[in-house]
Amino acid sequence: MSVKKYKLNIYSLLVDVAEDIQSVKQFTSELIVEAVVRCLRVIDPPLGNGLSATLPPGMSARFRLGMSLAQACQDLGYKGEIGYQTFLYSNEPEIRSLLMFLVEKLPRESAEASDQPTGKLALLQKSIADQIKAQLAVSWVPPSCRLPFLCQTQVYLNYPFCAYPSSMPNSVVEVKKYYKDFLLPVTAQPSQHSSVPASLLEHHALELSAAQEWENEWNSQGLLSRLSPEDYRSRKRARLQKRILEQLRVAAQPCLDSQNAPRSGQDLAELLHSFGGASIGGNVLTKGTRFTHTEKFTFTQVILTFLCTNSLPNSHQSEEDLRARQQEEVASLQQQLQQLSLRMEESVRISLGVLLSVSQVSDELKQWEASNMEKEASVRVKKQTVDLLPDAENNLAKLQALVESSAKRVASLSSQWEKHRAPLVEEHQRLKELSSSHELESSRKLSEIKDLHDKIRQSAEDAKKKEGLYKQLMKEFENLPKDVSRSAYTMRILEIVGNIKKQKEEITKILSDTKDLQKEINSLTGKLDRTFAVTDELVFKDAKKDESVRKSYKYLAALHENCTQLIQTIEDTGTIMREIRDLEEQIETENGKKTVSNLEKILEDYKAIRQENSALAAKIREA
Repeated sequence: MSVKKYKLNIYSLLVDVAEDIQSVKQFTSELIVEAVVRCLRVIDPPLGNGLSATLPPGMSARFRLGMSLAQACQDLGYKGEIGYQTFLYSNEPEIRSLLMFLVEKLPRESAEASDQPTGKLALLQKSIADQIKAQLAVSWVPPSCRLPFLCQTQVYLNYPFCAYPSSMPNSVVEVKKYYKDFLLPVTAQPSQHSSVPASLLEHHALELSAAQEWENEWNSQGLLSRLSPEDYRSRKRARLQKRILEQLRVAAQPCLDSQNAPRSGQDLAELLHSFGGASIGGNVLTKGTRFTHTEKFTFTQVILTFLCTNSLPNSHQSEEDLRARQQEEVASLQQQLQQLSLRMEESVRISLGVLLSVSQVSDELKQWEASNMEKEASVRVKKQTVDLLPDAENNLAKLQALVESSAKRVASLSSQWEKHRAPLVEEHQRLKELSSSHELESSRKLSEIKDLHDKIRQSAEDAKKKEGLYKQLMKEFENLPKDVSRSAYTMRILEIVGNIKKQKEEITKILSDTKDLQKEINSLTGKLDRTFAVTDELVFKDAKKDESVRKSYKYLAALHENCTQLIQTIEDTGTIMREIRDLEEQIETENGKKTVSNLEKILEDYKAIRQENSALAAKIREA
């Protein structure tokens, strides 16, 4: 019997549904699998094309298909609980939430139409992007294996990464003219034009590393020195120059110790004459006349002619004599070269010794000048003493008076000093305390600066994280469909809020009615208890005297007890009714989960799996 079907169009997805199926509750496992696979094929074709839209007959294959579908839905971002049981033993809430998630993931036709570029520039950019995507999609092939088509799209360019030192203008005023008039452009400084990017990258990397090293050094040592950056640099430069001079002095000390005596100025003159090629007694800077130049030129020509005539081999000479002569000349030239190199080394050593001796002589000269000044001062004092010897008595009296006056003056000065010393000591102590307080304050501020640096670094890291999160959110926002009307969502939200307000008002009204009813019940219960107490007291007094009143008292007590039991029964009935409603809701929920049918399916699948296992075991035994 054929079942009449109709097509349910969900955007661009076609799903065949039987006419008698009216809700998701009636979906079968086959229909669920088909709907999910078709949705996956529309949302992500590479992911959905590898999945079958029909359930296979074998149970193990069904389990594998269910696991594959669950993994695919999780890859799309489904956060709910999902597994093979969702498709094979489904219930309505899980299937409804899964299908709603997949429907929301489906692409919109209007969104695709709105994303189409318009204009020449946009079309050009789109075509360029398509070409780049197409070229990136082609696998890379070595140059020797490329076809003519790939030779056009994949061009082989092999440029070596060779960096050359490059000079960049800076803010130094002294060399500004050099940068303006003589410095070549950056693109013209390397010898090859292909090395310009490598040179720029190398220069930029050097600047970055230098700046980073300076920042680390300033944060670790510069701040502790309490100097400005310029003073710190100048101090470091002076310290470095001093260390270089010390190293040079230490390195040159062995050469100085190896010499027995310092060289004289005549050795330096001999060295200069040996380099100049003149005689020792000749003039170093001799100005030649026209006659001397002509004579030198003629003599040089004669020597060259003689050498050329001697160097040309005779035709009658044999090759062996020529080779022997050449070897002798080579040996003599090598010997001369060795002698010249030895003379050069000796000259360099002598020049170093002369320079060191000059520095030593200059130091000794300074020491002698200082000692001469001291001796001149002592001689001057002794001369004055000798001049005072002829009139010794008068001079002694004068000296005695001078000494006494000097002593009085010293005493007066000491008293004055004591007067000035006390406030100065107090001022010194005050300044010392102030200095210590300033040091404490500076150390505290230094620690605060370090804390601020740490906070700045932490803030920068937080800013980077937030920027990454912002970019991610913006990307997700751009991927969201743009064709959804904001007003529709707003109206829907307002409707939901209005419904919530109405429900809240109804709940509040019901609660107020319940409170009023409870108050009325409590008041009636209290009134009943009070009435019964008064009646019981009055009837009990009369029951002692009259037998009929005694029977009435018994009936009254029985009536009160029956009323109490009736009220308790009504309360228990209400509790039971509430429990019945809760149980009915739970039954409806369980019926929606199709627990019984799922259990029956599980039993059937279990039997099928056992049959498959037994069949496989029989095949294994037969094999």
